[in-house]
This record gives sequence, C-alpha cells and structure tokens, in this order.
Amino acid sequence: QLQASGGGLVEAGGSLRLSCAASRRPFRINAINWYRQPPGKVRELVAGTRNGGAIEYSNSVKGRFIVSRDDNLNTVYLQMNSLKPEDTAVYYCKLNAYWLDLGSIDLWGQGTQVTVSS
Repeated sequence: QLQASGGGLVEAGGSLRLSCAASRRPFRINAINWYRQPPGKVRELVAGTRNGGAIEYSNSVKGRFIVSRDDNLNTVYLQMNSLKPEDTAVYYCKLNAYWLDLGSIDLWGQGTQVTVSS
C-alpha cells in the first residue's frame, strides 16, 4: 500500500511537500509518477521517471516542482514551490515497484488535496 500525505491549503507563492510512503520496502522501484486531478478535469501527469531514471516534468510545473525519494524510509516526495491557484487539485502518487515475492506491481496512493488560494 501507499500512504499519501502532505496536502493542505496554502497561499499563492507558498510551498508544500507531498509524501508517499510504501508500507513494505520494495526490492526495487522501477518508476515514480505523480498525477493530479483539478476540479472538474481529467487526471494529468505532473512528473515521472522515464527510462534511465531521469525525471520529466510537465511544462506547467517545470522549474517549480521536484521529485525525490528516500529509500531508507520507502518514501517518495513531491516538493511544490511557487504554488499557483491553478495547481489546486487532488494529487496522486503511483509507484511501479518490484518485490521478490510479488513481482512488479503498480501501486496508487489514495490522493491528497492541495488547495492554493489567490
């Protein structure tokens, strides 16, 4: 399971850090993706790892959001800086990870609400 946290209400220009913790340490994390779903809109990819491990960001967040990970804590993060009202959304993490007993599995966090006031 993935447990997401860190959302909340922040003023424009502020920062938040979202966390997504795996309940069991995987043997390997294959991919990390962060999505968001603004009110009334479809879910969109915000940032994610690609082949070779490089992280790509959507144009709307490039230069403001940073993906990181702490393997000791089985946790991935989305640092969000210079937040804008249009960043308001429910944010979801998704991991593709490999466990020796389970193989590779896609896991989704439960979503965490981020609201940016103007």
